[in-house]
Amino acid sequence: MKRNVKFTYLTLFILLLVSSCQVTKDYQGLQINQNNLFRDTVISDTNSMAALHWKAFFKDKSLQGLIDTALGSNLDLKILLERVVQAQTAFKQSKLASLPDLNADLSIRQSRLAFPQGFGLIKNSTQYDLALQASWEPDIWGKLSSAKKASLAQLLQTEAAKRAVQSQLIAEIAFHYYSLIALDEQLEVLKKTVINRKDDVNTMKTLKASAIVNGAAVVQSEANLHTVEVSIPDVVKRIRETENILSFLIGKPAGFIQRSKHINDQAFDQVVIGLPASLLRFRPDVQEAELAFRQSFELTNVARTAFYPNFRITGAAGFSSLDFSNWFNPESFFANILGGLTQPIFNKGVNKAKLQIAESQQQQAFYQFQKIVLQSGKEVSDALFALETSKAKELSRGKQLDALHKAVEFTKELLKYSESTNYIDVLTSEQNLLNAELGSVNDQLEQCLAMIALYKATGGGSY
Repeated sequence: MKRNVKFTYLTLFILLLVSSCQVTKDYQGLQINQNNLFRDTVISDTNSMAALHWKAFFKDKSLQGLIDTALGSNLDLKILLERVVQAQTAFKQSKLASLPDLNADLSIRQSRLAFPQGFGLIKNSTQYDLALQASWEPDIWGKLSSAKKASLAQLLQTEAAKRAVQSQLIAEIAFHYYSLIALDEQLEVLKKTVINRKDDVNTMKTLKASAIVNGAAVVQSEANLHTVEVSIPDVVKRIRETENILSFLIGKPAGFIQRSKHINDQAFDQVVIGLPASLLRFRPDVQEAELAFRQSFELTNVARTAFYPNFRITGAAGFSSLDFSNWFNPESFFANILGGLTQPIFNKGVNKAKLQIAESQQQQAFYQFQKIVLQSGKEVSDALFALETSKAKELSRGKQLDALHKAVEFTKELLKYSESTNYIDVLTSEQNLLNAELGSVNDQLEQCLAMIALYKATGGGSY
């Protein structure tokens, strides 16, 4: 008995000694290189607009209703949620990997014995067995703990992917929502222009009757009217298509979309993009890439442990009898325990190949992380410059509109009282004014879209 106790203590001591050997490596994390990540931008503010809840950023109530509906009904999100459930299940299973396996076995075996087996005395036998079998693999080299960490990283990846889809979905809905309002405004501009052009036609007919202009001016004014009229169906078609896109994004059949009337009513908070390092805290695709590297790092640890001995303890206990009435007698009880150590010696290079593949996949994940960080910096830089240029265009556009309104007014007056002016001058000034009015709507839309792009590029906000 004492000998068995000493053997047990010696075995435990050896296991503790072996487990102290560092086979797997500790994960240190990845850092973002902040040098010049955002072009021509010096940042000292540690806050970021990405920390805002999306409702604090998009304040339009109709838009908020669309986003709320989409977050509950969008099919892409539902698919991602099922992936999260799968990853959660895999992680729960990995947490149990370090526990012993326990199985129960109940069997009744009827045998017809050959003459040598029964010594010529027994032709048939029935054996009754009931046993509990257990096995346990101690996590000596850290294989099981690394596999668990890899499963956790995979779970967090799916959650980050879900947030990335949410961020993309919110940005898409906002994009099409503001585009829809801009199309409404452009349609109103065209309708008002049609009314003005009809007045022009009547004016040209009156001036022709007074012999101030000729028939060509009347025909040109009518053509000018029809040019605007023919643009209206295209805008109506785009409005209908945009409504259908929004309906699809919120998981509803195509239909009318409730929205605000004026795009310049949309208000956004002050732009605060935060330090480049905040991308790792807020951008879900950067987080997903970092977690993919973490998973590949831990899987490389698992591959590294395959070169070391695998220790397993197995045991069984139960009852076995050839007579049903004596099945559970003390004499039928059996028990055994076995400790086994398996050291790979030659397996045709399988373990070495697996390690090299795992290391290569880890390096690929690192490059992918770097690529996404650079892409993030590009998107922030592009959005900042788009916002800057759209504001500059808005200032110039206001001056242009004032000048063109006066140009239309002056050329119409000159047409009545000056022979040096013809309807071509009026037509040119009116067309320039129409283009500028439509461009003004686009300028306001560009500001909204630049803010959406910036919000998404910095992380897409909280949910």
